Amino acid sequence: MRTVSALAGSALFLLVAPGTVAGLVPWLIVHAAPPTTQTSQMLLALGGFMVAAGIGALLQAFLLFALDGRGTPAPVAPTDTLVVTGTYRHVRNPMYVAVVAIIFGQALLFANWAVFAYGLIAWATMAAFVRLYEEPTLQARYGARYDAYRQAVPAWLPRLTPWTGGTRD
Repeated sequence: MRTVSALAGSALFLLVAPGTVAGLVPWLIVHAAPPTTQTSQMLLALGGFMVAAGIGALLQAFLLFALDGRGTPAPVAPTDTLVVTGTYRHVRNPMYVAVVAIIFGQALLFANWAVFAYGLIAWATMAAFVRLYEEPTLQARYGARYDAYRQAVPAWLPRLTPWTGGTRD
């Protein structure tokens, strides 16, 4: 039953948090400030790739939280175990990286500097949240296991080879 509630909680959180940050807000910005320039085919392709890759990585990360961690990304219902599988073997913050990729991809798709500026603000906000809340919380909860993971896996720029230091708590 814990897995079902973790999946339901993760789905709800996915709709509320990333759905708002990477979906609703950029949509509102684009409608408030229409494109000022036309995007080249190459930038459209890159933007589309970033959005698609971001959505795929985001969905995988949410599933890993529910299935491997038996919890949600929401601080009110955290995982039972430290999630270090899937995309978490390449980067410590795949959800945030995915959300930022989705936002910047939309900036390219819609040729919208306001969405790009919003992406910078969103990334800075997420980075501050990670530094001031998530990292200390994870270190307190998982101790040496998180310390080893944190030293081996970068926070924002994915490593090319997956970390093999562990698969579960």
